[in-house]
Amino acid sequence: MNRSDRLTAGLPRIALAHLPTPLEAAPRLAAELGGPPVWVKREDLSGLALGGNKPRQLEFLLAAALAEGAQAIVTTAAVQSNFCRACAAAGARLGLAVGLLLRGNARDDLQGNHLLDRLFGAELRYIDTQDPYDPRIPAWLDGFVADFERRGLKTHVLHLPGRTGTLGAAAMVCTGEEMALQFLQQGLVPQAVFVAAGSGLTVAGLSLAFKALGLPSRVVGISVQRSTSQMVPLIVERANSAAQLLGLTVRIEAGDFDFDDRHIGAGYGVATREAAEAIFLAGRSEGLVLDPVYSGKGLAGMQAQMREGAWRGAGPLVFFHSGGAPGLFANAGKLAPWLAG
Repeated sequence: MNRSDRLTAGLPRIALAHLPTPLEAAPRLAAELGGPPVWVKREDLSGLALGGNKPRQLEFLLAAALAEGAQAIVTTAAVQSNFCRACAAAGARLGLAVGLLLRGNARDDLQGNHLLDRLFGAELRYIDTQDPYDPRIPAWLDGFVADFERRGLKTHVLHLPGRTGTLGAAAMVCTGEEMALQFLQQGLVPQAVFVAAGSGLTVAGLSLAFKALGLPSRVVGISVQRSTSQMVPLIVERANSAAQLLGLTVRIEAGDFDFDDRHIGAGYGVATREAAEAIFLAGRSEGLVLDPVYSGKGLAGMQAQMREGAWRGAGPLVFFHSGGAPGLFANAGKLAPWLAG
């Protein structure tokens, strides 16, 4: 199958991921859940540095940076960030210096994504905050950039406000178009696609793609970080910025997607019992590897909605597996008591 990118054809792009990622039936998972058929979009198999949906975003983000002559990339996220891990790997492949400003400290276990960041040769710095919207972050990023540029490296910043968020959402429009083609080929009309939502870029891009293509499938974001009142306006804004960038005439409204913030638990990156149960369910039923930060909470949210009686129609449900396997190993100690039985 050819890669489907008609909606995003006007944007610069470099090849980093193995695409298209598979769309697979999950009959044993569906039987365990006791609802309609379930399919899994295997974005975890995208190839670069243990996969996930981040390599697809970086195809667009780094193409834009290289077009501007970038020799170094600086970005920021949590110490176990999937995006940072994928960015470090992409930098190694493309010969770009990568600086990661990590929310955490150097004493954090060298495990999971944190370990891979070092393996891929990124320069790591740590900041004393767990809030991705901390107002001090832009100044910390500026300091990192200044240090790189003193070394003679033209440096590009990837940070969610502004063009980074717009391009990240546009990349997921490409994913939505790819999924639409796969649905057509399989004869599927899904009721809904469930997505673990951190930044909301995947929800934004898929919702925009489905609306532009006339697909009736609902995109359901399961929040892992912030409340519905905070995230829905951001998703709408990022989707419509992407629509403008891509020259699309459609626009997204809050009613075009669903958002569920009941599965965050104690906070971002903190495992919940429900996520642990979902991880075990996916593993023993389909051999899937989920993580407690994103995909585990995403499947837990889907399972909860099904238990509540939602999605009883005949159409299938799709679980968007966004990757994040390193996070499973980084949280092994926290998950062990729940998975022991």
